[in-house]
Amino acid sequence: MSGAFGTPAGEQVHTDLPDAGGEWQVYILECADGSLYTGIARDLQRRLAQHNGALAGGPRYTRGRRPVQLRWHAAAADRSTAQRREAAIKRLNRALKWALIRGEASSA
Repeated sequence: MSGAFGTPAGEQVHTDLPDAGGEWQVYILECADGSLYTGIARDLQRRLAQHNGALAGGPRYTRGRRPVQLRWHAAAADRSTAQRREAAIKRLNRALKWALIRGEASSA
């Protein structure tokens, strides 16, 4: 059963970076201007480096809002699941995204 924000009930939200090339990850970044960016990646360390300009390939949105900081991420079973969860998070308002980041989101 799925909880609020597309997070499966009882799922552990990760606070450290996962190994490169592992599971699909859904993540939320905080940009230097205070805005929030949500995305997915298999290699979260590499993707974070891209967002911060250390590697080529970062999205245009974060280029002018560096540095970015990883605020939340969680594993997803596959790419399709990760994309659905990303879309669900993107539909949330800012207050609900921060509640998810702080771990205040209901898992009911």
